[in-house]
Amino acid sequence: MRAVGYQRSLPIDDPKSLEDIEIDKPTAGDHDLLVKVKAIAVNPVDTKIRMRAEPDSGHKVIGWDAVGEVVETGSKVKGFSAGDRVWYAGDLTRPGCNAEYQAVDYRIASHAPSTLDDTQAAAMPLTTITAWELLFDRLQIDAPSPHEKRNLLIIGGAGGVGSILTQLAVQLTNATVIATASRPESQQWVKALGAHHVIDHSKPLGEQIESLGIGQVTDVACLTHSEQYFEQSMAFMAPQGRFSLIDDPADPLDIRLMKQKSISLHWEFMYTRSMYTTDDMIKQQELLQSVANLIDNHQVRSTLGQNFGLMNAENLKKAHAALETHKTIGKIVLTVDE
Repeated sequence: MRAVGYQRSLPIDDPKSLEDIEIDKPTAGDHDLLVKVKAIAVNPVDTKIRMRAEPDSGHKVIGWDAVGEVVETGSKVKGFSAGDRVWYAGDLTRPGCNAEYQAVDYRIASHAPSTLDDTQAAAMPLTTITAWELLFDRLQIDAPSPHEKRNLLIIGGAGGVGSILTQLAVQLTNATVIATASRPESQQWVKALGAHHVIDHSKPLGEQIESLGIGQVTDVACLTHSEQYFEQSMAFMAPQGRFSLIDDPADPLDIRLMKQKSISLHWEFMYTRSMYTTDDMIKQQELLQSVANLIDNHQVRSTLGQNFGLMNAENLKKAHAALETHKTIGKIVLTVDE
């Protein structure tokens, strides 16, 4: 089958950073769906893995956002049949979706929303899982709290995770949502997604938050450059607040700053459940299905930003290069040729 992969970790402008290849079609294990991939999305994690993880032999195929059609099911699969249209983010420890076919554990896939086309749906799974787990499992935004009112600051609101996190927080919680964006077009994007307030993360955050007159921030979802915003956040956050992050800070965070206010630190990594086959692994299927229902009820919209055309090495290089500028809005998707 056709796929795109790499043999060495190379800068994206190198001709061999990503290559069109032919590899064997996968087979479905006991818990697997074998999926004919229809569309994929590209995430920052793709660029990081490309530069950090060289294959032991042959080509490494990456990609962790897909929508497609089930063509075969494993013996222990429940709730799916051949012909079902599914969406999923996959498993970091297995071959990715930059290929015509992919095998994925049924417990981390769900039926795709019927009101979205393939490209619109492919934009969503990885960021949806990340945002949902961050919001409900890490920040526990819907759990009893010492705060009468939850004020959630989303740093990096116009990116892939921020775009769905803003929508979920507005639709499913009573929190006041403050999203950050630094350019007019990205500010307009997060406003359209429902953020109650928008501030500029290229300027000091504390003064901007104070000017809103809504009280202290109780929860922070830092989605980018956490080392730049951590110390600021400790100054303006409410006592007994929660600080969460998803990135890999370039510099160490001084967690001693959290002690006096009893602020807690929460790291979200959406591959944990699949990587360790946790007892609650199926929670990812359940949350994806919940969001599919929200989409079909027109409560949440796709975070598709740009369609880069057919999935091939040339177009995937363009997608990786765009992500490495850190200026994309929403998600980049590609379609898989029949």
